[in-house]
Amino acid sequence: MVGWLVRSKAATWLASPHGRVTESALRNAVAGKTVLVTGASFGLGEATARRLGAAGAKVLLVARTRDKLDAVAAAITAAGGHAEAYPVDLTNTADVDDLVKTVLDKHGHVDVLVSNAGKSIRRSIARSYDRFHDFERTMGINYFGPVKLMLGLLPSMRERKQGHIVNVSTVGVRVPPGPRWAAYQASKGAFDIFFRSAAFELAADNVSTTSVYMALIRTRMSAPTRIFEYVPGMTAEEAAELVCAAIVHKPSKISPWWAGAVEAVDAVTRVPWQWTVGQVYRAGRR
Repeated sequence: MVGWLVRSKAATWLASPHGRVTESALRNAVAGKTVLVTGASFGLGEATARRLGAAGAKVLLVARTRDKLDAVAAAITAAGGHAEAYPVDLTNTADVDDLVKTVLDKHGHVDVLVSNAGKSIRRSIARSYDRFHDFERTMGINYFGPVKLMLGLLPSMRERKQGHIVNVSTVGVRVPPGPRWAAYQASKGAFDIFFRSAAFELAADNVSTTSVYMALIRTRMSAPTRIFEYVPGMTAEEAAELVCAAIVHKPSKISPWWAGAVEAVDAVTRVPWQWTVGQVYRAGRR
């Protein structure tokens, strides 16, 4: 019964009530435009790239895994779309500089940047004392890499007075953090703050931004966390609908309907809730 509920459409609605973007609306928004998608080799990034390619966008696929990127690009092309693979490690600043130069030299500009690449980590503080590299790696892909790429692409967007950036964030930066997520939540929160702050400056040059606060997506990144089997979640294709909605409608944010209510409750109950969770976690610490 629990498994059925988790995978049902009702559970998906609990995670996100947004409807499907029509093919015509998406095609009107992206046909003939250059859209760069990071983290495009698997999961949400792949699903988004396939949808955009089918809608007529020129999709630039960025990720570390060359073979998988080539396979995704080939699939989009075989379906009648246009896709190019750019294997890049976003934590390597020199590689990001090369990517920006190559893309701008070849395509002139990027109309839409979907900043989706990310790294998840769930580890307690007690198990992190001698693993500072976990924090460095997580910040590298979730914060420094996206910042570096944005800084490279923004000058041409601002000069053209045209561009849209979509940040695939997590609802975890809006709701109370839980134990074991310190490294991940901190890195996602850092880029969220950077992104929302930059939005004020970019608006004057007609560069729009959208923060998509994703609830649980069932991908290989979330699979190792067994507790997520009992939490309502979306498929990668369902989550890609939210990214497409962001591109079509360009709202400042897209977020689960319940996130605001949780934020309000947290403001009142944070101390007792934190104490309760801490006691439960202490009893079963591992």
